[in-house]
Amino acid sequence: MFGLTPYERRNNVGYYNPFKELEDFERSFFSPHAVEAFKTDIRDLGDKYILEAELPGFDKGDISIDIKDGLLTIKAEHSESNDKKDKEGNYIRRERTYGSFTRSFDVSDIKENAIDASFKNGVLELTLPKKEDKEDLVRKIEIK
Repeated sequence: MFGLTPYERRNNVGYYNPFKELEDFERSFFSPHAVEAFKTDIRDLGDKYILEAELPGFDKGDISIDIKDGLLTIKAEHSESNDKKDKEGNYIRRERTYGSFTRSFDVSDIKENAIDASFKNGVLELTLPKKEDKEDLVRKIEIK
């Protein structure tokens, strides 16, 4: 039972790890409030991959998909402003929200010019056709 109990000695002055303290601070500060990147599912259907990205609350115009150097990047940005003013033009309530998410994927084995995308009910679906199998690059070399 003793080996299963997590135990951390904090009274030992001779042992101080500033990196652990910084990591603990980062974890406690960001974890409960951190916004995670959007969720994606990737299925292999043999001749193609299907990538489904959940982007609830975004419109089709908020999403951009770019490919550069074998890297597919999905970026979604959304901003909204709700202003309420009284008769004199003073703000009674003013709320602003902004959200930006970016994820990148390696698509070096994908036919980049044949990628198809659709967006429905907050789910972005990309069809990523695979490149044809190349000839086996391993060949036997005869020793003379």
